[in-house]
Amino acid sequence: MHLVLQPRAYSPLFMCLIIFACDAHPSYKLVLAANRDEFYERPAAPADFWKDHPEVLAGRDLKEKGTWLGITRQGRFAAITNYRDPSSFMFDAKSRGKLVKDFLCGKRSAEKFLDKISAQGVKYNGYNLILQDTAGFYYYSNRGGNKQKIEAGIHGLSNHLLDTPWPKVSRGKKLMKEALKYKGSALEDKLFALLANRRYPPPEKLPATGVGKDWERVLSPVFIKSPHYGTRSSTVLLVGKNRRVTFVEKVFDGGDEPWLVSRFNFTLDKP
Repeated sequence: MHLVLQPRAYSPLFMCLIIFACDAHPSYKLVLAANRDEFYERPAAPADFWKDHPEVLAGRDLKEKGTWLGITRQGRFAAITNYRDPSSFMFDAKSRGKLVKDFLCGKRSAEKFLDKISAQGVKYNGYNLILQDTAGFYYYSNRGGNKQKIEAGIHGLSNHLLDTPWPKVSRGKKLMKEALKYKGSALEDKLFALLANRRYPPPEKLPATGVGKDWERVLSPVFIKSPHYGTRSSTVLLVGKNRRVTFVEKVFDGGDEPWLVSRFNFTLDKP
């Protein structure tokens, strides 16, 4: 099968899958596993504390200077996925990755930040945004109405609304449930195994998002690989009830094995 997906003719799909558990583990407030999917040619920097904002730990899109997922030393967290709808794609839309950057680098509460950006939804292509601060965990999509507070439990987010039961989301949530039986390095291993899953669902289970059946299949596994587009990095984030943070990123960029692994461990600043 030979497929061509032109970067200029289609909306980037960065951060295609986020599976996370809120207050569902005896040791952790947040357990998160996420894959960033993107064209291999789009430049990005691996996760690190930013020189211009030293409190922010995140990867960085070097084209628009935004990011797809990050956390601060104060415990502000944000991540984004694109809402896959090529029929509504705007070439002159504002960068969605800057929404994550603006929240992480800013001082507004999650609720006030979402109130602000919800009034500007038409300026962006479709997205899903999850934010956390000291007041709680929130979700908002400019394709899905009002902001909502995320309840305790296991959740999944791909390129549709929160907990839409796409095969990769359902599989990821099932694997997360199994992973939550573990902690520490064993939990990390289970989460990275979740993110490495390349199983294809049956054709009748594939969504129809307007990219054609061949590309629906290519995009359907948890871990995506094709000649020009696929999973660029996998991230595991653990936020302990003791305020200890573990952030591990594996960068792939089309290779068969990770060529870069970054690990960060720190304690959140006291409020």
